[in-house]
Order: sequence, then C-alpha cells, then structure tokens
Amino acid sequence: MTRLPLVARRAEELLGAAVVATAPIAGGDISTATRLRLSDGTTALMKTHPHAPPDFFEAEAKGLRWLAEAGGIQVPEVLGVDHECLILRWVEPGKNTADGAAAFGRALASTHGAGAPTYGLDHDGYIGKLPLPNRPTDTWAEFYAVRRVLPYLQLARDRGAVSDQEAADIEAVVPRLADLVPEEPPARLHGDLWNGNVLWGLDGRPWVIDPAAHAGHRESDLAMLALFGLPHLPRVLEAYAEVAPLAEGWQDRVALHQLFPLLVHACLFGGGYGARAATAARLYA
Repeated sequence: MTRLPLVARRAEELLGAAVVATAPIAGGDISTATRLRLSDGTTALMKTHPHAPPDFFEAEAKGLRWLAEAGGIQVPEVLGVDHECLILRWVEPGKNTADGAAAFGRALASTHGAGAPTYGLDHDGYIGKLPLPNRPTDTWAEFYAVRRVLPYLQLARDRGAVSDQEAADIEAVVPRLADLVPEEPPARLHGDLWNGNVLWGLDGRPWVIDPAAHAGHRESDLAMLALFGLPHLPRVLEAYAEVAPLAEGWQDRVALHQLFPLLVHACLFGGGYGARAATAARLYA
C-alpha cells in the first residue's frame, strides 16, 4: 500500500487518526473505493464521490446504522461520513459456505423481525444512483405502489426503457397488490439485497453493504436475493423459515416483489429489464 495524500488527508480530518497507507479497490461503478490503514492498526474502506448529492453518503450511513441496531445481519461499522465520502471498518473477504448461509438466513430473519413503526422510513435514500422515496404509508400495498412501482415505472417510460403496452401491463397489477400479498407488520429491510451487496467474511458468514434501507414487506428482500442468485440460497431460505416461517404461497409472489428492482434496472441500464418487469406483472393478470 502507498499513500495518496489527498485521500489520506480527507480521511484523517474525519477520523482524527493518521492514515499510514492507502490502496485503490476495484469494483464500484458509482463511488471510488480506497482501502486505508490507520496508525492505530485499523483497516478501513473509504468511498468517495465528489459530485454526489449532499445527503448521498449520509443516507447510506443512516441505513447501515439502522440495520445494525437490529442485531441480526452483520453490517460494517460506520467510522466517518460527510457529503463527499463514507468510511467503514474493513471486512476481510472469505469464501461462501453452507453453514455461513444458514447463519445468514437466521440473522436476516432477526433483522426483519426488528421491524419499524410504519412502512417507509423517516428519510429518503438512494438505490444505486437513483433517489429512493421513503415517506411512510399506512399499508404495504400503498407503499409498494406509490413509493416503488409507479415512480420508477414513470422514470423508465421517460427514459424509453418500457413500451406503452409494457407499462400498461405493469400498471394493471397495482390495484391488486393488497389482494395478492398478505399484509404483515413492517419489516426492517436492506432494500437492495442482491448478490453483489452480500460480502462473505473470513469466517464464512455474510455481511451486507450498500443498503437502500427502509421498512417494507420481508418477502421483498428474499425476492431480491433470488433475482440475481446467491450462493447457497436454498440454505438461506430454509434457515430463515426455521426462525420466521413465511406466509403460504410466498414462492408464487417472488416475481411480484421483483417488479421494483427490475424497474430500477430498466431506469439505470435499459436493455430488456422493462420487458422482464412486464413479463413478471403478467403473471398476476
């Protein structure tokens, strides 16, 4: 590791500790990631984005702390944050294991069970580069409709990522949400729980990063895990259900909960994601 003076100086201002070495980390497509070694022996990860919205990193830090309060899934400790960067305690990566997956399933159930007073959150956030509205609603069906599906469907239409017919197919399912999904108490969600945001530690147990945290329906996090695959996912789900059994027919609702992330991907990447969202919606016509 060498020492990048500007990065090191910014971290030292936030942490009040000397940075003795820095090293760039590959992988992020939104922020620049740098590994830091501090004079007290701490290793940290610093994420920087000079043109980020003023609350971009603060929203992520709040989400991580909110998830950590539940005492379930492991999240990196927030060491420092401001409008241009976020500094987290480093998590040394390891290999995925079936035992770790089972522990993750139980921990995720515990985090979900910590709950929240209502659907949404007391502050808005971000999912990828996109703003994430979280203003609370009284029911999950309303929250999913007006804070998740419809705003991103409109943005996808504006960006030419869905056709008029595809949009109509997706809109048609919205009035039926309350009948399709059993109402449950608000669950404490990661909110963007795809494989890339699950980091397997040295002990084989996963940590979660980059949340779009909010209170919602717990089936949403599980559906997101299934969307792009996760090592040992059947073991995760089995262990989860041992702690917190899922409502009957939850497997049939997976595609419904995937509407939101598919629309997010349509907004960000275009391609076939809008068509995939419409195909998912037609399952519930």
